[in-house]
Amino acid sequence: MEKRKMEKLGIETSLLGFGCMRFPVTEDGRIDEAEAERMLDRAYAAGINYYDTAYPYHGGESERVVGRVMKKYDRSSFYLATKLPCWLVKTVEDVDRIINEQLEKLQTDYIDFYLMHALNKDRFQDMVNIGCIERLEQLKEEGKIRNLGFSFHDNYEAFEKIINYRDWDFCQIQLNYMDANEQEEFQQAGMKGYRLTEEKAVPLIIMEPVKGGSLASFPEDITHMFRSLDSAASIASFALRWVGSLPNVKVVLSGMSTMEQVEDNLKTFGQFKPLSQKESETIDKVVALINSRIQNGCTGCGYCMPCPAEVNIPQNFRIWNVYHMYRNYNMVRDRWEKGVGEEHKAKNCIKCGKCEKVCPQKLSIRADLERVQADLDKKEYIIAE
Repeated sequence: MEKRKMEKLGIETSLLGFGCMRFPVTEDGRIDEAEAERMLDRAYAAGINYYDTAYPYHGGESERVVGRVMKKYDRSSFYLATKLPCWLVKTVEDVDRIINEQLEKLQTDYIDFYLMHALNKDRFQDMVNIGCIERLEQLKEEGKIRNLGFSFHDNYEAFEKIINYRDWDFCQIQLNYMDANEQEEFQQAGMKGYRLTEEKAVPLIIMEPVKGGSLASFPEDITHMFRSLDSAASIASFALRWVGSLPNVKVVLSGMSTMEQVEDNLKTFGQFKPLSQKESETIDKVVALINSRIQNGCTGCGYCMPCPAEVNIPQNFRIWNVYHMYRNYNMVRDRWEKGVGEEHKAKNCIKCGKCEKVCPQKLSIRADLERVQADLDKKEYIIAE
């Protein structure tokens, strides 16, 4: 198993980390504990020593299952990571209550990597205002926390503010080859954020390296591009290796749901190989091809809102663009069929034109909304799961 040194912390972690957000579940939606334990045991035996969970995962049950399974192993042989649900923290007393609950569930006296969960600019400021960070630093001095960091969901400007606030032990960001430098960068730290962690020597943990599964299956044209590089490698392995090839990435988290995924990831990281120049160039071509399929240049600025007919214009365009980019209806099924809501779909456009008068991109919004509804109703692109 590939290992990475966190020089700042004086420890060594497996490059592959087991993300415990997507355990297999039974028909009633509960964790399939027997299978989850089998997967965790296999991971531990193969040398994975970093296990990442969080307070809300699986309705609060992930921490309990991880704690029960990992209790049978020498506590010093692996690292536990979990997170403070900052949206539930209103006072410093909440910090103590929550972390004590987590320690009990995890059946441990300390947490190796403790993260302030899903920080953005406003949430971080709330935590500063109530003294949350100072209390977490005290808990670190008391030994309940070994290393203090944060996971991040906002733009680069917010990331820069947070990472410069104190000397963090580590941090966790979403990064993959599709979110590195393109139009979604306003939602993530991106490669600019990665370079800042290198500059500040803050060890980096990566989440969503396969973009929630989006980079694990493609239409035949893109699949062929990857197969021409290595016909025996999974498509997902290229996304994992892209992230793992960055030197300041110390752990790449993979939320594994099946033993098959565990075995595939062990194959990738058991004898890890950084991307070759040819592989990197192929991925650049894949990114360019996917981005070329964007239907319009909506940036999600929201100047077109509110719509008199209550159409959620930015959300409709976002779903539409993703559908065409990846040519996979399954990727947007839930967002289109449940998330956007029938009353906010493109079909409700009354063609008043108010939106087009204020659109900074000068988009043909009315015509594009017609195409949105027609394309997503047709469901032309479906890739079997």
